[in-house]
Amino acid sequence: MITLEDLRFIAALSRTGSLSAAARALDVTPPALSMRLKKLEAVLAVNLVVRNSRGLRFTPEGEQLVHEAQSMLSRVDGLADSLRGGAFAGPLRVVAPFGFGRIHVAPVMAAFIRDYPQVRATLDLAEAPWNGNFDADVVVHIGAIRDSSWIVHLLARNARWVCASPSYVRRHGMPSHPRDLTQHACLSVRENEEDVTLWRYKNQRESSRRWETLRISPTLTSNNGEVVREWAVAGLGVTLRSEWDVAPSVKRGELRRLFTDWEFEGADILALVPARRGVSARVSHFVDCLKARFQPKPPWRIPS
Repeated sequence: MITLEDLRFIAALSRTGSLSAAARALDVTPPALSMRLKKLEAVLAVNLVVRNSRGLRFTPEGEQLVHEAQSMLSRVDGLADSLRGGAFAGPLRVVAPFGFGRIHVAPVMAAFIRDYPQVRATLDLAEAPWNGNFDADVVVHIGAIRDSSWIVHLLARNARWVCASPSYVRRHGMPSHPRDLTQHACLSVRENEEDVTLWRYKNQRESSRRWETLRISPTLTSNNGEVVREWAVAGLGVTLRSEWDVAPSVKRGELRRLFTDWEFEGADILALVPARRGVSARVSHFVDCLKARFQPKPPWRIPS
């Protein structure tokens, strides 16, 4: 027989990715969770996870149990709120990128909690927030997704700009074509498992407007976008960054946008909601609050 504690264990294991991390989340010892996993596999007569040198991964049967556990726990967590008649009461778990989450998502959550104090909200900030195993109600993601198990809400269009500081341009000259960047110091960010050294662009004035590619060799790389932006402001090189991140620096004159006649591949800002379970009223309303912050014009947009 599967218990509610088993379901919470499987959900925690999916969320954290390891027995030791799940043990910390559930405040138990790793051996106790290892024993629970063995007993659960024995009861179900299937293998739920496969261990390797990089950790563990769920088998197809394990993935099915994860989805069912998350769905059932969501209904259980919302049952008391439903009986109390509190449509906006209960947990709200949000995951967002570090920089964007701190600047733009955290204020929306603060306002939401002021309006609905019965909501118990959690905001987790991560370098690569989108992950199919996240046990979250809403994931704020920047860029493309390749997983149909999420309902996608567009929050804002987000171009990518090539920028450098005025001092860098004075010292090294203004590149006239994206291909010239092979002769410049480039700064890049590792994020969302993208190929960060391959930049795609097209000329907005050409009739064909075909995408072309440029392979850069970065002189500096970080997994933190704020660090890379500050490197660019300090005059250390040229960077390709999201409009939301560099537009304030461009407006203040700290950075200069290069190649304004060229379009570089963008990364739209999305709110992802799991499609595998019902969406509560508080989740739907929170997504609406996010949309209200960024639409019809996001706060970073510079008037043309």
